[in-house]
Amino acid sequence: MVGITQPKPGGHVNADGVWDLLQNKGKMTVFSLYLLLCADLLDLAVGYLTVSIEPLPPVVVGETVTLKCNFKTDGRLREIVWYRVTDGGTIKQKIFTYDAMFNTNYSHMEDYRRREDLVYQSTVRLPEVRISDNGPYECHVGIYDRATREKVVLASGNVFLTVMSPPNNISVVAENTPAPFSRYQAQNLTLVCTAKGGKPAPSVYFKRDGELIEVISYTLPSANDQGSSSAGVRGARPLISRDLDDTKLQRSLSLLDPEGRSPRLYTESPQRVHTHGQQAYEPSPATEVIPETVVSREFPRWVHSTDPLYYFSHTHIPQSDGSVVVQARLTWTLNPQLDNDALFSCEVKHPALSMPMQTEVTLAAPKGPKLLMSPSRAKVGDTVRITVQGFQNEVFPEPLFTWTRVGGRLLDGSTQREGRELILERVPAELNGSMYRCTAQNPLGSTDTHTRLIVFENPSMMKNTQNLNNEAPRMDMLGLTWMALVLTVTVELT
Repeated sequence: MVGITQPKPGGHVNADGVWDLLQNKGKMTVFSLYLLLCADLLDLAVGYLTVSIEPLPPVVVGETVTLKCNFKTDGRLREIVWYRVTDGGTIKQKIFTYDAMFNTNYSHMEDYRRREDLVYQSTVRLPEVRISDNGPYECHVGIYDRATREKVVLASGNVFLTVMSPPNNISVVAENTPAPFSRYQAQNLTLVCTAKGGKPAPSVYFKRDGELIEVISYTLPSANDQGSSSAGVRGARPLISRDLDDTKLQRSLSLLDPEGRSPRLYTESPQRVHTHGQQAYEPSPATEVIPETVVSREFPRWVHSTDPLYYFSHTHIPQSDGSVVVQARLTWTLNPQLDNDALFSCEVKHPALSMPMQTEVTLAAPKGPKLLMSPSRAKVGDTVRITVQGFQNEVFPEPLFTWTRVGGRLLDGSTQREGRELILERVPAELNGSMYRCTAQNPLGSTDTHTRLIVFENPSMMKNTQNLNNEAPRMDMLGLTWMALVLTVTVELT
């Protein structure tokens, strides 16, 4: 029998949580007493079961993760099952089970993927986690129903495992290369830094000569917006043509007035240009070394800028394994005189890294290509290959190679060929002494290298020629002999 006391005015009635269902303050009915009795009997039959899982901090690929399933119950344990939830919660895949009836545990994964270890009944350890292990997990606990041993009461908890992966590869390349060098037109140069294997996406930024570059962010236009434009980012912002062309002028304070401002360059009359304390100078358009205060009519009249504008954009490309490929682009108007030998570095920050990853390139024009001719002693009829083996310096961006023949066309009749190697098939004797020019260029500069082809006589070809020449008289004598025989027979018959 359950004892019930009438609550005082304004007091709260509570009899094991059941009084909350009875809001009336009148006389208790037999039905109300029956509800209270049923609630007590149900509590005695089922008992209680609560499940909770401690949240997990992000882990790095290769680390060991322990999944702890905490539960409280006064009932008899039946089983503990761990699930991995995929496809947004629509699929639950068993990964581990503990069977309390037989005191056994087993994995539901294939043998070659079995990596789960039971620490104790409710805790599973995943050694050397992978990106594919990222996602939600659930722990289901079952106890026997006290009323009937055939039924099992279930409760569950869930936790999300976040697996991080640091980038495993970063690289820097120049976009739209190889490209020629231009003396008469400003060019954009775009460096592309690619970071692969990171999860989540890393942060990428550029430095020049060890100092962080201040950039102007812009949105990279789509392929439809770019159309047939080869400038890449010209649709997103204008080309800043503030840089001087490659006239090989040296940077000097003589271009600045005492107040640090750029003086007026009298480019309309370069022959009359004077500097303070100097005499007039009469330059020639073909002169290689041009005085600092003179700009030749042959070149554009651009003004040096020691503080170029850098434009920055980045894209994220999700991969099937859950990682993200990040491509960061740095674009500016190239100044060959200021940017030659400049060191650009790409740095990548990621929460799984203790310090940033870094890769760097040095901008440099090609200098002194080294040519190799094969065979070294070419004979008439041989196939000759002239190959660029390297340079006197490290060249970046990748150079463009152009081959020409000095004073004539190439063997195939073309005026020039592109590529690192020039192939001359079945060279004739007429090419002996011919000169070939290799032009190596990138947006920072250009250089030429020449080589001469020496063609020697081929003894085997000369022997065949002699044999042919010897056989010709023999054929003539044989023909005369047959003609004499025919005349003799004709005379006898007549």
